[in-house]
Amino acid sequence: MTDTTPYATLGGEPFVRALVARFYALMDSLPQAAACRAVHPPSLDRAQEKLFEYLTGWLGGPPLYTDKYGHPRLRMRHFVAPIGPAEINGWLICFRQAWGELVPPSPMADEILTRVEALGWHMANQPETPA
Repeated sequence: MTDTTPYATLGGEPFVRALVARFYALMDSLPQAAACRAVHPPSLDRAQEKLFEYLTGWLGGPPLYTDKYGHPRLRMRHFVAPIGPAEINGWLICFRQAWGELVPPSPMADEILTRVEALGWHMANQPETPA
């Protein structure tokens, strides 16, 4: 048994910064992320910093986000934006691709990605659009 966190295993701050930078670069460029990108402001700088702070603590690093903002209350904080399947799928496409480019396959990587996907779907605040 080890007490090494995913944050430390993955490379700490440089890794999380690279992941978040790649994630937002993909959000700005992938057509599949257009719905997700549309609910963000023109500049992604603040969102990028907040995601960096959140993921740092979520992965077992310093609790930057909670030290600054308190409990994440992610769903409540995102309720101002319409988040439905198109936004969630776009967000997850970007995250999966950034993750896959930076993280070698492993059981830990798979488990984290599974948790991220569940969190993404938890953020829904809009019903599915009938086909």
